[in-house]
Amino acid sequence: MIICEQLSRYLMSGRQKEQMEMNNKKIEFIISFDELILITGASGFIGRHVVGELLKKGYSNIRCLVRETSDICGLKSIIRREKGQDKCKIVIGNLLKADDCNKIVEGAKIIYHLAAGTGTKSFSEAYLNSVVTTKNLIEASLQHGCLKRLVNVSSFAVYTNLNKKTGGILDETCPIETSPESRAEAYCYGKVKQDELVINYGRQMGLPYVIVRPGTVYGPGKCFIPGRVGIDSFGPFLHLGGSNPLPLSYVVNCAEAIVLAGLVRGIEGEIFNIVDDNLPTCRAFLRQYKTIVFPIKTVFVPKVLSFLFCTGWELFAKWSRGQVPPTFTRREWHAYWKKTRYSNKKIKEILGWEPRIKTEDALVEYFEHCRQTIRNKKSGK
Repeated sequence: MIICEQLSRYLMSGRQKEQMEMNNKKIEFIISFDELILITGASGFIGRHVVGELLKKGYSNIRCLVRETSDICGLKSIIRREKGQDKCKIVIGNLLKADDCNKIVEGAKIIYHLAAGTGTKSFSEAYLNSVVTTKNLIEASLQHGCLKRLVNVSSFAVYTNLNKKTGGILDETCPIETSPESRAEAYCYGKVKQDELVINYGRQMGLPYVIVRPGTVYGPGKCFIPGRVGIDSFGPFLHLGGSNPLPLSYVVNCAEAIVLAGLVRGIEGEIFNIVDDNLPTCRAFLRQYKTIVFPIKTVFVPKVLSFLFCTGWELFAKWSRGQVPPTFTRREWHAYWKKTRYSNKKIKEILGWEPRIKTEDALVEYFEHCRQTIRNKKSGK
């Protein structure tokens, strides 16, 4: 009997499972399984996993927007794995072009907007690729008049801890950076302005939106030590995070949370932070990395010294009148290296989300991936 029940559960389709789970939790979705869903930035690290999660849930009409220069091998691999070749259409487009936007959004009932200006140090480029593109996307979708939900994928980078007590909780009620231009991060600036744009369209034009803000997203496909743990700009790795909790979100868990933010009924205008349970400290993360991946040389920097360093750098940058960039500032210190706790209570209560993969298991898988990646690079594979 037990074997039969297990076999029955195994053979149940993703759509049937999803419907049963949602019925038990009394959560309703806003679209049917065959209505069109658009994912921008679909080939990205998170975007391709969002496509995979939608396929797992049984959605069969998915439009994946990629740039002409995008590497789509990872996206195609996930589509094949989930047997979604007939359910997904990969389209090439540029959100800076109005004509492309009109074609891309046509018929889309839900838009998961993950395309953004990442990896740039230019504030103008960040604004162009995060804000202007989002404005074009929204304008085109409002003209078509069939959009039921825009999910804008933001970031923890938009928050400021400047006036928050050490060890306080960061949740959705915490203040956003009011002077993002004073932070040495073009990405932060772009995301703050992008969120402001989306919220204004919601208030003034009735845009049905939800904003999600993931913490540090990690998993196979990436190999890095988060900046919240420390930096390697000066030779040895400077460990700045110490005992601070690290706001991690495993990419599979994060993708499922993003998907639910687009599907669940009655949450227009809400903002959700995405972090996993049982978050490790920066110290524990670094220790495990050194044990499993590579024994890098590290130097621990106490918080007093790291704050004084950021203060000194900021003052020296001002004194140099632009000759030295304000790479390290007090705002950066408060945002990334001040001790902070993180909450995922809201997204659990409203969306019924639970991290599918436990942090302990996710970290082991991630570190093994990093170890193999480094080994392959050394061997020239």
